Amino acid sequence: MLTRLDACLSEPLRQGSPVELSRGRLLVGILGMLLLFNLLALFFYVGRSPDPLRTGVVQFTCLVIFLATLWRLRRASSIRVPAWILSFLVTAAISVESWKAGTQAVAVNTMAMLVPMLTVYLLGVRWGLFFTLLAAANMGLVHPYLFPPPGGLALNLFSALFVLCGWLVSWMFLASRDEADAALEQALRTLRESEEQLVSLVDSTDDPVCSLDTVGRILTLNQAGAELCRQLFGGEPLPGTSLFDALSPGQRALWKERAQRTLAGERVRVQQGLTLEGRPRVMDINLNPILGADRRPVGMTLFGRDITALKEAEARLGETHRNLLDVSRHAGMAEVANGILHNVGNTLNSVNVSAGLLAQRLRNLRVSGLTRASEMLREHAQDLGAFFSRDPRGQQLPQYLELLSRHLSEEKEGLLAETQMLDQNVEHIKAVVAMQQAHARVTGMVEQVSVPQLLDDALRLHAASFERVGIQVRTDYAARLPLVMVDRYKLLQIVINLLSNARHALLNSHRPDKHLSLRVERSPGDRLRIQVADNGVGILPENLPRIFTQGFTTKEDGHGFGLHISALSAEELGGTLLCMSAGPGQGATFTIELPVNGGEPRN
Repeated sequence: MLTRLDACLSEPLRQGSPVELSRGRLLVGILGMLLLFNLLALFFYVGRSPDPLRTGVVQFTCLVIFLATLWRLRRASSIRVPAWILSFLVTAAISVESWKAGTQAVAVNTMAMLVPMLTVYLLGVRWGLFFTLLAAANMGLVHPYLFPPPGGLALNLFSALFVLCGWLVSWMFLASRDEADAALEQALRTLRESEEQLVSLVDSTDDPVCSLDTVGRILTLNQAGAELCRQLFGGEPLPGTSLFDALSPGQRALWKERAQRTLAGERVRVQQGLTLEGRPRVMDINLNPILGADRRPVGMTLFGRDITALKEAEARLGETHRNLLDVSRHAGMAEVANGILHNVGNTLNSVNVSAGLLAQRLRNLRVSGLTRASEMLREHAQDLGAFFSRDPRGQQLPQYLELLSRHLSEEKEGLLAETQMLDQNVEHIKAVVAMQQAHARVTGMVEQVSVPQLLDDALRLHAASFERVGIQVRTDYAARLPLVMVDRYKLLQIVINLLSNARHALLNSHRPDKHLSLRVERSPGDRLRIQVADNGVGILPENLPRIFTQGFTTKEDGHGFGLHISALSAEELGGTLLCMSAGPGQGATFTIELPVNGGEPRN
């Protein structure tokens, strides 16, 4: 109902003080009721009246005046003139009706109480007294003079007194309401002062601060935010306009999606890369919901902070930390290599001794005597019986062969023992090497890594090439991401390879709005999902199953190793590397999923 009443008021009246707004609503309501009664009189009373023509003219004239007064309210900045017209019409109508009827009952009708109640509220105490005195004078003096009542003036005078009492009561009510209005005005003034202090405090900060309504229109914007908008968009947005209108279509859709997540109750934090005054900057932007009395979002706040210096300091600190890790790793590798060389060297000494003994004992084997014995047997193959019975050499040959076989058996046992010792030493060397290989596969310098920071490092390596060819980079990192136990260098190499492939896909697409996005979020199963998406040339559906196959490539100068090695590295980190594409010209999205606490690496 209030909405329909407000629709009949002008914008200044709707935006005015609460008191003026309530007066305007009352005025519209009374005019509406009078119009209704006027229409009923035109349709049902004029034809039955003693003088239809005069009654119809009067009713039509009133109808025109009421409609004109409503029309005036749609364009007036104050209700003063319409209220005065209405008060005059009501007072005149009551008086004229009493003269027309000419009876005391009509003259003292309770309708006269409308005059003080209506006029005091709409016009104030003085004008209310003026119209009340007119109604009371008509009731107590004019009407009895024109139409002397048969029962005397008492009833007329008492009725006039009651009308004046009605004005007095209305005055008291108005005075008490004015007191309340003064208290309300003081409260509003205090609220405005507090608001001005808050605005001054917000303006004093160097960080951009902005408040938005539920559809993204600007409510407040501090000086730092206005300056940032001037640098980005070439002008300061006006209050009431949408903050997202100046963005490109892709950025506008992205920020509207983030705004919807914020209005759903989520606190959204993103790091946005910008170019201000020709220099790359990094802004940390927080979107927080503004909750109403029923704990439902009624808007949102946007806080920005330039963290370029912090990012550079973090990069330098991270580089120093990685250098220390490299030095530590090389020192550990040297120590491990020294231990391996020491163990293998000692074992090689034993191997050399065993090999020397084997060579010496093999040289000392009495194989030549066995050869001579076989030659003698071959020479006397025709008369072996005579050779063994009469020839002295034949008679000694069996005893010689017995001694020779005993000697060869002893040498065999010795050689087998020495060979077993040599085999044990070789197995020891193999065990030392295998143990080192196993340690090299498992450890791989696993450390706690902040994935957003690692992605920023990878982007920094490609920043110049991206900017040179006009590729817009977007990052969307979920809030409160955990650290991941992973081999930093393997993961960095995977991301760098994916960024390089995305750059080639965007260069070959010839699109004017080249953009690349990196997204990090938690996924089910205590895992972390990293997505690298572009709007480049896309991938044919028949090529998707072979994209990670060794040697497969669609580049003219490609070798087909990068994605294959990246997929293998992801498996070694305990994760997976997947690819999705809607087809040619639709871009591609590569997804890396890693265990948060570090998975069991795969060989």
